[in-house]
Amino acid sequence: MIQFRAITEDNFDQIVQMKRPEGETFVAANVYSLAQAWLFRQAGDVYPFAIYEEDKLVGFMMLDEDLEERCLVIWRILVAEENIGKGYGTEALRQIIHLARESGKYDFMILDCSRENGRAWHVYEKVGFYDTGEVENEECIMRLDL
Repeated sequence: MIQFRAITEDNFDQIVQMKRPEGETFVAANVYSLAQAWLFRQAGDVYPFAIYEEDKLVGFMMLDEDLEERCLVIWRILVAEENIGKGYGTEALRQIIHLARESGKYDFMILDCSRENGRAWHVYEKVGFYDTGEVENEECIMRLDL
């Protein structure tokens, strides 16, 4: 079962060194993502965390919430290269969606994705996200109504 854990001294290096499969694009390096989380920490609305399957680190996710808009943004998600295709990303997304619904704080979730990243696009659609038709930084905005 997937668990979300804090990023600590014990898992930081593993997260920073995670790789995507060759040929797949990943918008921001893990170091950059963690730097963004640190930069925006004072706003108290950016949440980076590690994704575990039992005691095995399998990925990384970073969320951003906009309480005025009642929106939860999946800002980054990465499943390490060696863990692709095992359902970890799908399960992590389903758990985040469940937690967002249970919280009552959000009406919808959004994320952005390149159409060229077919594997990710398929997973996002499978859990309920749809293409809004909007494009930002050459990536499509996908939305899930809660």
